[in-house]
Amino acid sequence: MNRLSIQERAKIIGCLVEGNSMRAASRMCGVSINTVMKLLVEVGAACEEYQQKTLKNLPCKKIQCDEIWSYCYAKEKNLPKEKRDRFGFGDVYTWVGMCADTKLVASWLVAKRDARYAYRFMTDLAGRLANRVQLTTDGHRGYLTAVERAFGSDIDFAMLVKMYGNEGSTSNPERKYSPGECCGAIKGTVCGNPDEKHVSTSFIERQNLTMRMGMRRFTRLTNAFSKKMLNLQAAVALHFMYYNFGRIHKTLRVTPAMEAKVSTHVWSLEEIAQLADSKSN
Repeated sequence: MNRLSIQERAKIIGCLVEGNSMRAASRMCGVSINTVMKLLVEVGAACEEYQQKTLKNLPCKKIQCDEIWSYCYAKEKNLPKEKRDRFGFGDVYTWVGMCADTKLVASWLVAKRDARYAYRFMTDLAGRLANRVQLTTDGHRGYLTAVERAFGSDIDFAMLVKMYGNEGSTSNPERKYSPGECCGAIKGTVCGNPDEKHVSTSFIERQNLTMRMGMRRFTRLTNAFSKKMLNLQAAVALHFMYYNFGRIHKTLRVTPAMEAKVSTHVWSLEEIAQLADSKSN
């Protein structure tokens, strides 16, 4: 990787953040798969470190949170006995907290979907916010205790629980690949005084789609997946670096980081690639 110019590294990063697999990036850029993997891990670690330092004292007012499923090494049902119940193997969830106004992803965590990691995620999110916020999550029970412990009473917290129905026969092949039809939603106040018209998870659910389109290892019904947790964490950090700082949001006409006043310009792929050089120095 050290022999690659900054332009070559930027080209590889551009392939990865636009939803190509590492092998596709390898073929498109004329480099080995090991070079792509090493670059991903190094730049991903640098992106995570930069955002951990930069995304502080954020002026967000409305936050939406959700978890998106992926898997590492193998799907949970296919894990060998010696790898079951071990962190980094099987089902993995990425917890995401997003500002509904600026579209900035303020916090994320790649982990399991249980109460312990819900608390870790919410504690990190709470430490990045400058003001009291209105928070909306889905009905995952892990949020209840986690939000209370992380924010105390200084939050307006509501849950949006969607109800799904299954039309037609479950033996229909289309049912295997299609979600159940949403037949209703229940809004419930958990604490504080949330404004009901802003109780929504629409933006964070759209962010889930952005993640599945922007990272090949999140694409469903393919053979693309992470074999190592380190690679998955690096890919997520790189994705959010590009999403927050390097990609203009079509509605905002600026990047989410610019809208949130944590950046003054649109980052180029070369700037993102150089973060790894700054980290090593």
